[in-house]
Amino acid sequence: MLKSIKLAIYLIVMTTCAMQASSCTHNDNIVSVSALEFEKEIKSDSVQLVDVRTPQEYTEGHIDGALNINVQSDDFKDMAQRNLSKDSTVLVYCRSGRRSLDAAEMLTNCGYKVVNLKGGIIEWKGDGLPVVSEQEN
Repeated sequence: MLKSIKLAIYLIVMTTCAMQASSCTHNDNIVSVSALEFEKEIKSDSVQLVDVRTPQEYTEGHIDGALNINVQSDDFKDMAQRNLSKDSTVLVYCRSGRRSLDAAEMLTNCGYKVVNLKGGIIEWKGDGLPVVSEQEN
C-alpha cells in the first residue's frame, strides 16, 4: 500500500514537472498566421519584415523588403536590437516556420510584438505570392 502511494505521488510530481516544462517553451504573445494573412500584415503601416534564414537562403529568394537577420547566428539578438524598433510589429519568416518561431520567441522575450509566418516561405510560394532574389537586382 505504501509503495502504491509513493508511486502515485511520484507520478503526480513527474507529470506536473513535465507540464510546467512544456509550458515554458510556448509563448502566448506570438501570433502565427497563414501566408495570405501575412501578406495583409506586410501591407499595413509601420511593420518590419525579417527573413531569419541564412544569408545564402535569403539571396536565393526572399519576400520583397525583408531584412535578413539569421536566427542561427550567435549575434541574432544584438543584430535585432540594432536594426529593429520596438515601436512597430516585427513580421518574421523562414523556410517552413520552425526557425521563425524560435526567432519570434526570442524577439518577444526582448519586448517586440511579433507575427510569425507559420508555413514559412514554402507556404508563401505555394500560395503563389512573389519572391525576389539577389540575382534579379
